[in-house]
Amino acid sequence: MLALDTATPAVTVALHDADGDRTLAAAHKIDARRHGELLLPCVDAVLTEAGRKLTEVTDVVVGVGPGPYTGLRVGLATAEAFAAALGQRVHGVCTLDGIAYASGLTEPFVVATDARRKEVYWARYADARTRTTEPAVDRPAELAARDEEIAALPALGAGAVLYESVFGGARADLPTDQSATALARLATERLARGEELLPPRPLYLRRPDARVPAGYKVVTPR
Repeated sequence: MLALDTATPAVTVALHDADGDRTLAAAHKIDARRHGELLLPCVDAVLTEAGRKLTEVTDVVVGVGPGPYTGLRVGLATAEAFAAALGQRVHGVCTLDGIAYASGLTEPFVVATDARRKEVYWARYADARTRTTEPAVDRPAELAARDEEIAALPALGAGAVLYESVFGGARADLPTDQSATALARLATERLARGEELLPPRPLYLRRPDARVPAGYKVVTPR
């Protein structure tokens, strides 16, 4: 199983042996502006380290976000291209679920990633495997005003650390970015239970940052 995610500043790739429940190799780079440059070299490095060929991959797993538009698209487009070339399945998993799973927590908590524009992508969890709310995007102060429990819950993710004045239970010792290893293990568990995973479609939650400028004038030939 080849797992990858580019929905956070992390460009993360792992090759996972589902039958043996072990990760054969993994690569992890942090750079919010170079997803397109780093992803394929990471895939190549992982395959080389594991001594495997791309044609041996039987499943592709990709984080579907939520995440910023451009970075998220890099991972999804690459995963679908691999799956199409290999004639294999591609499965989507919520990026927040992967971060939650990596925490190993058995108590209620919240995951919050940096959505830019002074916002966070977030969701609440009953434990590391169980999400209790749909992923959402909010300004931290507005979220805290709506949900007073947020400040008291353990919180993980880059958004929680960035806005620790709102997320009072922010835990810098827990994962802040996605891990393809955790994503692969979570997908393996869900598939083993016969669960239907998400389609490989981006979970944006808001419009892209790039927009047509106001007052834009169309130039037409005379």
